[in-house]
Amino acid sequence: MTAARKRPSPLAFDVDQLLKDPEMKVIVTCGSGGVGKTTTAAALALRAAEQGRKVVVLTIDPARRLAQSLGLTELDNTPRRVAGIGSDGSGDGALLAMMLDMKRTFDDVVSAHTTPEKAEQVFANPFYQSLSASFAGTQEYMAMEKLSQLRGQLVEQGGWDLIVVDTPPSRSALDFLDAPQRLGRFLDGRMIRLLTAPARAGGKAYLKVVTAGFGVFTKVMTKILGNDLLGNVSAFVASLETMFGGFRERAEQTYELLKAPDTAFIVVASPDPDALREASFFVERLQQDEMPLAGVVLNRLRTVAEGLSAQRATAAAERLSELELTPATELAAAALAVHVESAESAKHDRAMVNRFAAAHPDIAQRCVPALPTDVHDLAGLRTVGEALAG
Repeated sequence: MTAARKRPSPLAFDVDQLLKDPEMKVIVTCGSGGVGKTTTAAALALRAAEQGRKVVVLTIDPARRLAQSLGLTELDNTPRRVAGIGSDGSGDGALLAMMLDMKRTFDDVVSAHTTPEKAEQVFANPFYQSLSASFAGTQEYMAMEKLSQLRGQLVEQGGWDLIVVDTPPSRSALDFLDAPQRLGRFLDGRMIRLLTAPARAGGKAYLKVVTAGFGVFTKVMTKILGNDLLGNVSAFVASLETMFGGFRERAEQTYELLKAPDTAFIVVASPDPDALREASFFVERLQQDEMPLAGVVLNRLRTVAEGLSAQRATAAAERLSELELTPATELAAAALAVHVESAESAKHDRAMVNRFAAAHPDIAQRCVPALPTDVHDLAGLRTVGEALAG
C-alpha cells in the first residue's frame, strides 16, 4: 500500500530580508477591511526603523488607535516623528507617521497644477468641495497621489528611505489598484466631455447644450441640490479643464510606480473565508498586472498549546463527568471544554491556511498568531513585528 504523499510546506516569507534591502523603497500592505492591515503596516515600519531604516508610514485608517500605539496624540497629512526611534535614542533609524487627509491632498494636487487664482476658484466651488470629500474612488486615488508625493521626496529631502503604505479599507481590495483607471474613465466620460466642450465655447453655448442634453436631469438635481447646480458645475469644469491632462498623466505615472522593482506588495488576510477569497483575488490581480508581490501575511491565527488534542480533551471531560461532582472536577471540566473549543478553532484556521497555500503554492506566506489583547503601544507593535519576522 502506497503511503499518502505529504503536502509540501508553503514558502516562508522572509520579512526581515525585505525590510533590510536598501533597494526597497515602497512597501504596500493591502487586503480587505478588518484583517489587521493598519497594525501590520505600523509593525513593519517600526521594525524597519529599529533596524536602521528611515521610514515614513502612511495610514488611511481614521481610527486613533494607530496614533496611540505610536505614542502620538494625533496623525494628519504631515509626517510626524515617533519618539524613541533613531535620533531620539534608538540607533540610526527613524520613524515618521502620517494619516491621509483626502481633501487636503486633493487641494495640493490642484495647487500644483494651476495658477493660484484658478486654484482659489476651484477651492471655493461647492461642486469641487463635494467631489474632493466624497466622490467614489477619491480616497483610493488620493492615497496614490500622496504616495507619489512621498516617493518624490525620497531623494529631494532625504528625510526617509522607505515608505510603508496602509491602503484604504474598502468593499473590494481591488479598488486601490483600479483608482487611476477609474479616474481616467471619469475624465474621459461622456458627461465630462459634454460639459467641457461647451465650456470652451462660452456661456450661451454652454447653457444651450446642457439644457438640451440634460433637461430632465437638471430639473431633478436642481430640486435636490439647489438652483446653483449648473453654475457650480460650469465654473468647476471651466476652472479645472486645463488640469485634466495632468490628472490623467499622474494617474498613469502612479500606476507605473507601483510596478517598479523597488516596490513590494504585502497582502494581509485573516483565516476567514471572505478575507481569504479577497486575498486570492488580490494575489491573482497583482500577478496579472505583473506587480511585485513579496508575500502574504495570514494574520490572527488562533493557536492552542500542543500535547493535548481536542479528541483527548473531550474524552477526558467525559471521564470527569462520571466522577463525583466537586469544585475541582467542575473546574477541570470547564477548562477542558475551553481547550476543546480553542483546539477546534485552531484546527479550522490551520485548515484555511493550508487551503490557501495549496491554491497559491508559489506565494510566500507568514502566519501571525492572534494576540490576547489589542495592540495599543510600541511594545505591542514590536511583538507583531517579531511574529512577522518569524
